[in-house]
Amino acid sequence: MFIGLFSWIIVGLIIGFIASKYVNLHGDDPKLGLACGAVGAVTGGILYRIASGIAVGFTLWSIASAAIGATVVVAIWHLMRRRAARA
Repeated sequence: MFIGLFSWIIVGLIIGFIASKYVNLHGDDPKLGLACGAVGAVTGGILYRIASGIAVGFTLWSIASAAIGATVVVAIWHLMRRRAARA
């Protein structure tokens, strides 16, 4: 159980790090991108677990759903920050 959760968090941190390197943060702290990635990855992993009925574990589909969740949350965060910077 902990390996699956830990792997989701690692995937989220990696995606948050990559996104923070490619996006102009407009003065944001890069740690926010990492945190958004981790939260999105855990959310994606939990949604996968609920949809599939499989217990938390280290599976390829679980990691893929965590990556998708992290990407979505990081993208939404950066879009919100971009709109706030324009206003």
